[in-house]
Amino acid sequence: MADAENRTEGWEKQVLEKLALASLQEHRRTRQWSIFFKSLTFIYLFILLFLATDLFTGDEMSRVRKHTALVELRGVISPDSVSSADNVNAGLQQAFKDAKTQGVILRINSPGGSPVQAGYINDEIRRLRAEYPQIPLYAVIEDVCASGGYYVAAAADKIYVDKASVVGSIGVLMNGFGFMGAMEKLGVERRLITAGENKAFLDPFSPLNSQQEKYAREMLSDIHAQFIQVVQQGRGARLKETPEMFSGLVWTGQKSIELGLADAMGSAEYVAREIIKAEHIVDYTTREGFTERLARRFGAVAAETLISTGFGWGLR
Repeated sequence: MADAENRTEGWEKQVLEKLALASLQEHRRTRQWSIFFKSLTFIYLFILLFLATDLFTGDEMSRVRKHTALVELRGVISPDSVSSADNVNAGLQQAFKDAKTQGVILRINSPGGSPVQAGYINDEIRRLRAEYPQIPLYAVIEDVCASGGYYVAAAADKIYVDKASVVGSIGVLMNGFGFMGAMEKLGVERRLITAGENKAFLDPFSPLNSQQEKYAREMLSDIHAQFIQVVQQGRGARLKETPEMFSGLVWTGQKSIELGLADAMGSAEYVAREIIKAEHIVDYTTREGFTERLARRFGAVAAETLISTGFGWGLR
């Protein structure tokens, strides 16, 4: 009987020891994971603090001395792009307002885009040049400065290019698709009800209306005339007009200098160092955050879906 009680007590003791050991090991694991996640959080916050300190301190320090201000205009010019008038104009305004700015460079690499957005930027450049007459603004063209991109560049004091840059395309277009033949083959009937005879203007699922086509051409001609006037005002006597100049053709950077569409060859670094005489460059370009980029991507997909079944137009 005593042996049975001793065996029972021994078994209970072993179970309690195992439970205690397991509890201790679990506690240690929990503490280790807690330390790991706390350390990870600390490292993450430290990196954020370091980047923020580097961004603001470095940027502020760079602006203490005299410098050349840089604003980028890249890609298609449209309301929802990084090169929208709001973004580009905000960067230009900050650049001109800085008391240490000796000159501004607008570096362009754009195939064109919205004539309205390009017009807004052109107008703002003219306003800023008038408000800050002591600060010059130079356009520096990289690979492409076509159509709406050149509409913007024409407002600069001078335009610098690379010999192989593509410059020009002074014209306006409207494009779309016609799906009549495809609908007939598929046996699809178009049912369209409108109030207003031109409400379905250039509808891609209806036959092309000659009167609407004529009206569209007149509208494009009006915008083209505005574009030409902007170029003539911006370039002035430097422009050596030819019959092809406003036809939508493009030229190399070297040829654009001969035509008076550009002034000389040079990169942003060259202009800052040799022309503005302030080699240090500070970037004032308005940058997008992650949320803005995500929203823009989502909006772009929706816009492309609509455009693929309709028509688009612009300075391209």
